[in-house]
Amino acid sequence: MSRARLSLRRAAVALSLLLAAGLLWGLTSALGSGASPSPSSGQTVLRLGWLAGPDNLNPLVGTNSSAFTVWYMNYDTLVGLNTTDVTPNKTTGLATGWTTSPDGKAWTFTIRSGVKWQDGKPLTAADVAFTYNDIIKNQIANWTAYTTNMVKATALSDTTVRIDCSTPSPALLTNVAEVPILPQHIWAKIPNKTATSSSFSNSPPLVGSGPFQCVQWKKSDYLVMQANKSYWRGAAHVDEVVFEEYTNADTMGEDMKSGAIDGCLGLLQAQMHELAHTKGVQIRPVYVNGYDELGFNCYTGGPSLGNPVLKDWRFRQALQWAIDKNKLCAIAYGGMAKPADTVITADYYHDPDWHWTPPADQAYHFDLAKASQALSAAGYKMVNGVRLNHQGKPISLRLYARSSYPPSITCGEFITGWLRKLGLKVTLSTLDDGALESDLYNTVKGVFTPNYDLYEWGWYNDVDPGPALAYFTTAQINNESDCAWSNAQYDATWKAQSTEMDQTRRLALVDKCQQLIYQQSPYIPLAYSDDTEAWNTARWTGWVQMPAHIGNVVFPPYGYETYFEVRPVTSGGGGQAGLTGVLVIGGVVVAAVVVVAVVVLTRRRSRKTVEPLEE
Repeated sequence: MSRARLSLRRAAVALSLLLAAGLLWGLTSALGSGASPSPSSGQTVLRLGWLAGPDNLNPLVGTNSSAFTVWYMNYDTLVGLNTTDVTPNKTTGLATGWTTSPDGKAWTFTIRSGVKWQDGKPLTAADVAFTYNDIIKNQIANWTAYTTNMVKATALSDTTVRIDCSTPSPALLTNVAEVPILPQHIWAKIPNKTATSSSFSNSPPLVGSGPFQCVQWKKSDYLVMQANKSYWRGAAHVDEVVFEEYTNADTMGEDMKSGAIDGCLGLLQAQMHELAHTKGVQIRPVYVNGYDELGFNCYTGGPSLGNPVLKDWRFRQALQWAIDKNKLCAIAYGGMAKPADTVITADYYHDPDWHWTPPADQAYHFDLAKASQALSAAGYKMVNGVRLNHQGKPISLRLYARSSYPPSITCGEFITGWLRKLGLKVTLSTLDDGALESDLYNTVKGVFTPNYDLYEWGWYNDVDPGPALAYFTTAQINNESDCAWSNAQYDATWKAQSTEMDQTRRLALVDKCQQLIYQQSPYIPLAYSDDTEAWNTARWTGWVQMPAHIGNVVFPPYGYETYFEVRPVTSGGGGQAGLTGVLVIGGVVVAAVVVVAVVVLTRRRSRKTVEPLEE
């Protein structure tokens, strides 16, 4: 899924554990303004930590990766994916088979019978047709990149649905493997204006057909997924999965070390090193399919509060020479990242490799003198150490970094220092995710008016490269495009790749898309950074890595398999130690009591100005 990376934010927690023989193992942490829920006695509970909970549980509105984790647990998709290589399969999704017409424009899917929604009503092909028609008709921004070329969906019977396309679609199967199917009997009653509003949060319990159901959510605190005992694949091996939200990677790492949580994502280098020596805990930096970037306000289609110089691709391109990506990867990411060149991840895709590698004579490298020369050649002169625009006025830029993500702040500090050496007046501010999104998609009297200059953020990419590239099309402005870039040649090239069935010719078109982004520079990709995960292997088994050998274990970007398969190592409370069982260390049962100290921080929508780092 192409969605923003996880970032640290919101509530903070501080806790200490007091081990005392003979006492029960109790509640081990509290986040935000309240304690975590206590499950019923005897429940097998998997406890996981993340640094950013869902921004919204509404599948039509939410954007961050933890929201997608919840949706893929709560809702089925039309087509499932193999855990080994994330290719479409006929066993883990709603479709048991499919055929396509000779011209490649019509796809017919057979839907498994007997599937029920979590409120007991039957799931039929009509629900599948409703979901896709809703996206197509109302242009639901979250999913339009996955319905490319689709015209309509038709339920031919309770167990058969046909999707008609305007042209052949080479990525249709992988695209439909990423769209959650929604119950028509619930969502059809909600007016589109309401359903697509950020104020409609889709409060629990969420009614889906997946292996888990979200039954509790305290925003910025915790979220509870309860196993669907009537799931068509059978019940999962845990009764509940509880996600605890942290604002501090140190605290999360300590909870992982103590056994208060069973897995987590977003550890910093120091916590990874410490947990590497913790018995029964497995750690892994995961080279994920995604990237972090420096983005620009490129909007030319209407009012904008960004500096007009950013509309000039030659200005943006000149800054490509001003970023030392090797230094950022070494210092900001602690060595757990590789320098990025394009928006399609390098060393990830195979057969074919969708990543385009810039030839040596076209590749940017760190050279401030060359960056200065490029700015001057584009008409942005330096006078007495001050860079001037075409009207002879000093150029002032705002650079936003994410307050919740330490690498973002460090990158911002370095970038600010380098750009100032070019004579640009740059003010670096840190924003929380909500404030940044508000500026990226700012409106004035209902009119899209982006209010930013430069920002640092990141994306996960998809199984197929098409959706990741779709976000740079003109059609995605004020939807998934956060740089608001528009280029007619790019639009035509992207459209051509979305219909090209010959893989060799499509690869050339995907390469061309990357070349145009590379030249026009609406983004400067900074790093292909690692996810940092830890999970308990002393008390839990069955963890699933997806894709096999290279993918995530605790927080897979696709599907739900690891939560479905994970189970206690023993039947005697191993899986309950996180919440309601007993703590097992080295085979010895140790009881504990918990003293919890809670630090409550309100969610901030604020800016904080910071100074650049010296080289």
